[in-house]
Amino acid sequence: MAITLANPAGLPEIDVYRQVSVATGSKLVFVAGQVSWDADGVTVGEGDLAAQVEQCYVNVATALAGVGASFGDVAKLNVHVVDWTPDKMPLLLEGISRAAARLGTAPAPPATLLGVAALDVPEHLVEIEATAVVD
Repeated sequence: MAITLANPAGLPEIDVYRQVSVATGSKLVFVAGQVSWDADGVTVGEGDLAAQVEQCYVNVATALAGVGASFGDVAKLNVHVVDWTPDKMPLLLEGISRAAARLGTAPAPPATLLGVAALDVPEHLVEIEATAVVD
């Protein structure tokens, strides 16, 4: 794989992601922000942050697979959550855990969590975008 994940000494170790990724591949893959739509464009988990996080991760995995990549190739994730407050963290982590179980992998690339006022439609609570590197 073209990605090596690391937690350098002197930085905290976070369970759900690593602090650094080193990319050595030759092809960049940029996945547009994925929301909790199913293949027909129907919102999955309306009003349920954990369900929407799970579907977003599944959609990112589907997008990656479509170009011959996987979560093992992801160098960076950006997670945008509507009206983020720290008390929503357990729901975010639950969604990530459910996605990991469903996908058979624990996505752990460096990630940035951003609170936003709104997304494309009011039903969407989270959007996840990815950058991957493949050989």
